[in-house]
Amino acid sequence: MMKRKHALTVVTLVSLIFLVFFIYPTLSVLSEAFRDPDGGFTVSFVAEVFRDPVYMEGLWNALLLGVVSTLATFVIAFPLALISHRYDFFGRKILGVLILIPLVLPPFVGAIGLTRVLSVTGSLNSLLIDLGLMEGDARFDWLAHGRFWGIVVMNALHLYPILYMNIAAALANLDPAMEQAAQNLGCPPWRRLWRITLPLAMPGIFAGGSIVFIWAFTELGVPLVFNYTRVAPVQVFQGIKDLSGNPAPYALVAIMLLVSATVFGVTKWFFGRSTSGAQPRPKGRGSEEKLPPIKSFAAAALFLGVFLVASVPHAGVLALALSEDWYDSIFPAGWTLAHFSEALGDPLVVPSIENSLLYASVATLVAAVLGLAIAWVVVRSDIRGRMILDALVMLPLAVPGLVLAFGYLALSQEGKPLHFMVKLADGPALLLIAAYAVRRLPYVVRAAVAGLQQSNPAMEEAARSLGAGPWRTLRRVSIPLIGANVAAGAILAFAFAMLEVSDSLILAEQAQHYPITKAIYTLLGNLGNGQELAAALGTWAMVFLATAIIGATRLAGKSGGLFKM
Repeated sequence: MMKRKHALTVVTLVSLIFLVFFIYPTLSVLSEAFRDPDGGFTVSFVAEVFRDPVYMEGLWNALLLGVVSTLATFVIAFPLALISHRYDFFGRKILGVLILIPLVLPPFVGAIGLTRVLSVTGSLNSLLIDLGLMEGDARFDWLAHGRFWGIVVMNALHLYPILYMNIAAALANLDPAMEQAAQNLGCPPWRRLWRITLPLAMPGIFAGGSIVFIWAFTELGVPLVFNYTRVAPVQVFQGIKDLSGNPAPYALVAIMLLVSATVFGVTKWFFGRSTSGAQPRPKGRGSEEKLPPIKSFAAAALFLGVFLVASVPHAGVLALALSEDWYDSIFPAGWTLAHFSEALGDPLVVPSIENSLLYASVATLVAAVLGLAIAWVVVRSDIRGRMILDALVMLPLAVPGLVLAFGYLALSQEGKPLHFMVKLADGPALLLIAAYAVRRLPYVVRAAVAGLQQSNPAMEEAARSLGAGPWRTLRRVSIPLIGANVAAGAILAFAFAMLEVSDSLILAEQAQHYPITKAIYTLLGNLGNGQELAAALGTWAMVFLATAIIGATRLAGKSGGLFKM
């Protein structure tokens, strides 16, 4: 077991880091929202938000986006998880990997491709005209009349793998004897599903659903691309220009934080014990039913269909990046590779790639060191409160990136406590590194915890009995044993830090400090071939993240384990 003094050192260090770079920025947003100019407590700013019809519309739209996106994600994810759990069908393993593909692209980049498909002169209208279902002089403006639903579609197509993996994990933990007993008593399949399977799978549904809700509720990038301004995250983004004289952004962020934290807290309160690793494992194992050929191909077609539909935004980004002329046609009239080289030649792009590499690399190193130390305390020590530490490092999942970035921005203004970080790095580099590291730390912790739980502590005890000190044991025995798990978590942390949206859009205000996602967003607003260049850079990002996720999955030994709540 880990020595108590070492465990206490790790707990103290992690608590201090979280206090400064997570709890303090988060609470500062709340304090600004509830503090009057004289320093006293007030609810007038929050009350003013609720009295302002524009802000209320933004909050209501954000809440609707969160709820509807979560429901849409469930409609996609639950049937897939249930079929994959119960049946053996044609191409099951390959298709189970393919449906995770939407994770390889940030949704706001995928929105670039979807806007080209849904524009007045885009692919969808051109297809309907060719099929005779629409008149050429009466085109429907999908983006003008369906921005809300376009964002819901993007959220659902991007986030359903997270809910799918949580539901699949919950189903795998069910004792099949309960369903078998109901079946023996004559309970029909649909009644068994409603009365037994669904209630028992609720921990996984709510665990993944809370993450999906928080993500969709606070999503900034997709509404910006769709020009959907009447939504709270965009209103916060627009309010950044006047932080000193306008308390409304603080109040908005505080309300969003309270809603997100409440959803996450309620989920953990009611279902946290059920989703913990300490629950009893199933005593029996359910046999997967091998489907007959027709049903097998039908199940495979469902998985393949979801994959193809979810790939439409990705295909749109790729087609836009390769298009020479794409106007009023289903597919581009010509193809070219020029946009890829032009994108790399743009003065914004190469520096943004270098910036992202620097920010993400340092943040990943910090997250890997802290994550390994935290996992060691949680699994290998016996100190009281280690489970509190484990819960603490998972809190970034409950606090939206928009909230943390806003807190960093407010505290880094002239005369504020974190302004020294801006002066020290002559820009937002340290702020972005801190934000990336804190927000991606849960991935590394979960991966390292899984590795330590699977490794045999007897080998470490043998090393110590032979005179090896704790650090030598860690370096020569423990890390090699769980190296693949830590590497998997670190790869995911690095990949998602490279393509972080909220922190990048809010904290990077000058072109020389732009990371990749801020460069993509800026290119979108350029006249001429700005969209094509943004799509080309997005394609590079898609390939990079796909490679990282495949590598992390192979190292972790099981797909999706790092995304479970």
